[in-house]
Amino acid sequence: MFELVLIVIIIALVFDFLNGFHDSANSIATIVSTGVLSPQKAVMFAAFFNFAAAFTFGDEVAKTVGKGLVDLNAVDIYVIMAGLLGAIWWNIFTWYFGIPVSSSHALIGGYGGAAVAKLGWDVIIWAGYSKVVVFIFLAPIMGLILGFLNMLITTWIVRNKKPRQVDKVFRRLQLVSAAFYSFGHGSNDAQKTMGIIVSVLVAANYMESFHVPVWVILSCHAAIALGTMFGGWRIVKTMGMKITKLRPIGGFCAELAGATTLLMTALGGIPVSTTQTITGSIVGVGSVNRLSAVKWGVAGKIVWAWVLTIPLSAACGALFYYVVSLFL
Repeated sequence: MFELVLIVIIIALVFDFLNGFHDSANSIATIVSTGVLSPQKAVMFAAFFNFAAAFTFGDEVAKTVGKGLVDLNAVDIYVIMAGLLGAIWWNIFTWYFGIPVSSSHALIGGYGGAAVAKLGWDVIIWAGYSKVVVFIFLAPIMGLILGFLNMLITTWIVRNKKPRQVDKVFRRLQLVSAAFYSFGHGSNDAQKTMGIIVSVLVAANYMESFHVPVWVILSCHAAIALGTMFGGWRIVKTMGMKITKLRPIGGFCAELAGATTLLMTALGGIPVSTTQTITGSIVGVGSVNRLSAVKWGVAGKIVWAWVLTIPLSAACGALFYYVVSLFL
């Protein structure tokens, strides 16, 4: 049993690494597309603040993912393993095609799909899933509104300044907002894998109650930081260049809006999508100048990917459980 537990924990950390790899675009797309940092420097910058988020904002998101979505007393370690494999497959598939979907929702969908494949629909805690589904729509709207307001207020403040002066100031300020966003990304996303690892330990009777040990916190933050360092350049291009054209002032406003949303939801224990949050923020910033500045066709395809992620990753999780069950 120990060897199996160790294998599943390693798979969870691989997912966490891919989460950082896949979602590095969220942390660095704006700062790269505005030319404030080179891609290489940006990923190192983001990775540092991903890891620095350890031990902050509690573990409410971890508790939601670990015991608030699926009946932890009913599932076993094979269900958790299949859910992780389904989420990993969906992440790799969408990364290959440059689709900025949510790694968080892939994990939530894969875990739920594997659990249903083994135990049926009664194993799902619908109150937890309904909260996740609501924030599929609410998180990007929050980001959009905050991005729009930030851009509106900031452009009014600098209305009498020369564009060159504005760019110079906000190229520096964007380092602050990018750090803030990467910090929020680490505080929300790393907790989801923490919840899964603790679920493995509880399911295997290595822990009697749900709490997050220090080694789990450190390993999850290290894995997501390493993933961010390697970066997912296909998605950076979509996020930072295809939705709307950003200047440093816009990048600053989008990152500030996204970070605020992520930290608020982390405190509330809500596992939101960093991808959806920053996309909404970028759209909000782009729409201040004129609605045509946003490439709504690209944004529309991204929204469809958001909507389909949970059901399709759930199907992947169920499929992997059926494959795993053949060897049991």
